[in-house]
Amino acid sequence: MNKIGIIIRREYLRRVSKKSFLLVTFLMPFMVAALVFVPLWLSSIRSDEVKTVAVMDTTGKYVSLFEDTGNFRFINSDKSLNDYRNSDNKEIFAFLNITGDLLQNPKAATLYSEKQIPGELSRLVNQTLERVLEEEKLTSFNIPNLREIINESKVDFSVQTIKWGADGSENTSSAMVASVLGMIFTLVVYMFIVAYGSMVMQGVMEEKTNRIVELMISSVRPFDLMMGKIIGIAFVGLTQLFLWGIMTSALVAGGTFLLGGGATDTSNVQQGMSMAQGGMLMQPGVNMAAMQEVNEWLGIIHSINFVEIGIFFILYFIGGYLLYAAIFAAIGSAINQQEDSNQFIAPVMVFMVFALYAGIYSIDNPDGPLAFWCSMIPFTSPVVMMVRLPYDVPVWELLVSVALLFATALAITWLSAKIYRVGILMYGKKPSIKEMIKWVKY
Repeated sequence: MNKIGIIIRREYLRRVSKKSFLLVTFLMPFMVAALVFVPLWLSSIRSDEVKTVAVMDTTGKYVSLFEDTGNFRFINSDKSLNDYRNSDNKEIFAFLNITGDLLQNPKAATLYSEKQIPGELSRLVNQTLERVLEEEKLTSFNIPNLREIINESKVDFSVQTIKWGADGSENTSSAMVASVLGMIFTLVVYMFIVAYGSMVMQGVMEEKTNRIVELMISSVRPFDLMMGKIIGIAFVGLTQLFLWGIMTSALVAGGTFLLGGGATDTSNVQQGMSMAQGGMLMQPGVNMAAMQEVNEWLGIIHSINFVEIGIFFILYFIGGYLLYAAIFAAIGSAINQQEDSNQFIAPVMVFMVFALYAGIYSIDNPDGPLAFWCSMIPFTSPVVMMVRLPYDVPVWELLVSVALLFATALAITWLSAKIYRVGILMYGKKPSIKEMIKWVKY
């Protein structure tokens, strides 16, 4: 056990001290924040050029409806479309040709341009014409105050969902929040297993290619070497994820603050202070709707058992990584070149991709047959069970699933260790799966 600890420490310190690790760890959050906020910032920058749109309306009913915006200027034109086509004047960006009553013939309006029509212009024309056509349609029914009747008949309904507690307490719940939470956990587990499991394989291949492993095997058992490498890289990944989480949260919060204008609404601050002081209903100027919304979100948060989710998330996190990292370690020990790894990695990735899609398809039916069985099968349970955790999975299912996962992980680790001890010293030969099975029997 002492030798495993030495290998863990060696793997961890060797990798976290690399410049590549430091660069990726500290630059990745900035890249994520840039991917989120730079497009938002660029999309808010408007061009100074105002494009001219000529409206050719033979009916005369619609041309007056179009109002100028910051990007487009509409002009009434009495010329024909052919006149503009044959003209050398290229100041007109687009042409809206209306040849008839649009209520009778919706195809009577056409937008022409030598360039691709921007989505903003297309939406502006559609919305402007839709409003007037809707009014004309309502007027044709000859029903007094029909618009008011329709507006009053509209109902914005959303059923309230309540979750009962074991002690009889009631909390507001939200399927959307549970789905988002489960999907986040699913993606974290999936990416961690794929990324750092591959890192285990690369590390084994690197040591085998450089013949370093021959010296290491002389003083430590192959099993200890494999487990030390797996656990050491796991700590590297956890360190990286921890730093990413802190830095990304800080950058996203800072970006939201800057894009929001760099200032906080003082009324919201005062309201929050009033609520915190206890006398919420007695405080003047308190927005009751906002208070109710805050209480609903607090109820949703309280309805989620974060302690249970956190515990089982760690268990599945560890079990899934051990299972797949052991497989990757065995593959790395059996091959000599990166090109040879494809035939062995492909079946493993099939399980991983299937697990990811099974988790995605189980969001709307977390207790269905697909979700249930995939959360029991050890090769898919670390990913699929993450989707089900926020939906209060029965304890017996969790215990059986975790037991199966760790039992399989230990069995796979034992088999991988047998392959590892033979393959790590094999050079110049590309083994087949049949031959690797023979190594297990040695």
